[in-house]
Amino acid sequence: MDFHYPSLNDRQRIEEIFNGCQPFCCEYCFGNIMMWSEFYNNKICLKDGLFVSGDFTDEPYFCYPIGEGDKKALIEELIEATKNHSEPLRFYGLTEKERDELNSLFGGRFEIREERDRFDYLYRTEDLALLAGRKYHGKRNHISFFENSFNWNFEPITRGNIKDCILLNEHWYSLNRHKNPEEIAGEYTAVQNGLKNYFDLDFEGGILTVENEIVAFSFGEKLNDRTFCTHIEKAYSDIRGAYQMINRELAKSLLGKYEFINREEDTGSEGLRSAKLSYHPYRLVVKYSAVFKG
Repeated sequence: MDFHYPSLNDRQRIEEIFNGCQPFCCEYCFGNIMMWSEFYNNKICLKDGLFVSGDFTDEPYFCYPIGEGDKKALIEELIEATKNHSEPLRFYGLTEKERDELNSLFGGRFEIREERDRFDYLYRTEDLALLAGRKYHGKRNHISFFENSFNWNFEPITRGNIKDCILLNEHWYSLNRHKNPEEIAGEYTAVQNGLKNYFDLDFEGGILTVENEIVAFSFGEKLNDRTFCTHIEKAYSDIRGAYQMINRELAKSLLGKYEFINREEDTGSEGLRSAKLSYHPYRLVVKYSAVFKG
């Protein structure tokens, strides 16, 4: 099996597989995989019409194979390749359908558990763009403060302003790295990778400025024909309303193109979970992990 770090040369073949399967989970966005591959030591493999990504360390973990090939044969090959590792083979990010498929293929040889920390948050684009109703009253208050306090503008990320995003990311990192040095450093590198390859990866996003100075940016990519996946959202936390504004304005820019926005998982962070729930998701995409028992 040829596992290697992803490059732009892999994109077309992988996206052909993704477009054919129309995945729901954020694990299956090529740009996202490429951005984070260095931090997670995440390598990819394309074999016989299937895609799989993961890490062959002593604790081997992989996304569930996706595509139209022989999944049972590929999984058996992974089992064999990892049998002498210190920890058993683990899959992550399985949907309910994939959970049932794995049970059908391997008859209980995997221990499967629901993983709340990996649930994706799925929103209606219209809800995030309009923020209508009493449940969004707090969000509208922050936005009203921002709109009434600043001379602001939202515009798409272009070749002319992407350097501003790079500079904001660098400044944001310097302000926040003390909070969780390893994780924030990894995120910084992932964002820089994403911005460096932004146009080659066909990312979509926008920037928010105050008095022509950038205060926030956000970007992501197509997940499936109906869903956009937001990968990154950065703003200065001391500017009231900046996060709410960049969220709303990006959603407004996607209206009519995507019905849903996937804002990925909360990784078990209480702060992230509270923030994502405060936007009242349309639904949570339930995901499972599976550990090989032998």
